Amino acid sequence: MPIPIENLYYLLCYAWNKLDESDIVDVRAISSTELIDLFAKILINSTSRLLKQGLDRYYVENEYVVNGIKGKLDLSASVKRNTLHSSKTVCVYDEFDYDILHNQILKTTISNLLRINHLDGELKDELHRLLIKLPPISEIKIRNSHFKQIRLHRNNYNYDFSLKVCQIINENLFIDESSGDYKFKDFLREEKAMARLFESFVRNFYKIEQSEFNVKIEEINWKLTSENENDLSMLPIMITDISLQSASRKIIIDTKYYKEALKTRFSQEKINSNNLYQLFSYLKNQESESEITKSCEGILLYPAVESNFSFCYNYENHRIRIMSINLNQDWHYIKNDLLEIIA
Repeated sequence: MPIPIENLYYLLCYAWNKLDESDIVDVRAISSTELIDLFAKILINSTSRLLKQGLDRYYVENEYVVNGIKGKLDLSASVKRNTLHSSKTVCVYDEFDYDILHNQILKTTISNLLRINHLDGELKDELHRLLIKLPPISEIKIRNSHFKQIRLHRNNYNYDFSLKVCQIINENLFIDESSGDYKFKDFLREEKAMARLFESFVRNFYKIEQSEFNVKIEEINWKLTSENENDLSMLPIMITDISLQSASRKIIIDTKYYKEALKTRFSQEKINSNNLYQLFSYLKNQESESEITKSCEGILLYPAVESNFSFCYNYENHRIRIMSINLNQDWHYIKNDLLEIIA
């Protein structure tokens, strides 16, 4: 599903709740259509901004062999390394150091990008210059668990955008065993990853771009009953992708991301039945004494880059729409179309 580079950038900015930092990169100025070139440019600009602001530093515990004693004496290490006979000891003390996890991730990701042969040459030059500017920082083998270990706070929250870019780069980098070169997977083909991205994008878009509705993820309780409490505990959790509610209106939007939004059956296109059943279940089980819930609208929303579609049905007081949003058009029109959906 080819999505223009500029539109993908905006999808990421909304999904990551980083729209206020979207000016980090002028995507209109990027002539390349390669995803890795886009991510490299974002990382270059965001890391350059971090350098201007000053990289983060922590007190890091280091071990040294010193004359006499400095900091905390490690007696067992001193004996083991036989330093005492020369009036030296192994001591541990804290130093204010740049060699901390989030800086290590930045440097390692930049270094990994330089190993990609098909990366744009000008971007490689910029990455080289950036690497030289970095203070002494260790390179590490990046794992997904590293990103969960980082604790961002008010003083270092400016790292958040750069680290999100690092994570998506490292999740999609792999080594070609035949050549030994680093390559970047086209994650647009990964339906699960893109489904999460599309859902987050739509939800945050409505949080940012309109003020009529309160936007949230909603857990809906089943209306099923049972004499056995254990039977009820076996029911799956029912959570909406996006619930919008105002004083007079409620909409449940279920986002889907498939290469083929409509299923072909007996040479005729049909709506995906599982998706429709799921939305119908949301609408019926969320009903309460409130009139808003009894007239709650349901929308199945799919991305499209070629042909659009829109179907509308009614069940009792519920309006149900199955529709697409064209991601292969100017961003201005995408924004208008999304707002029109809930108008």
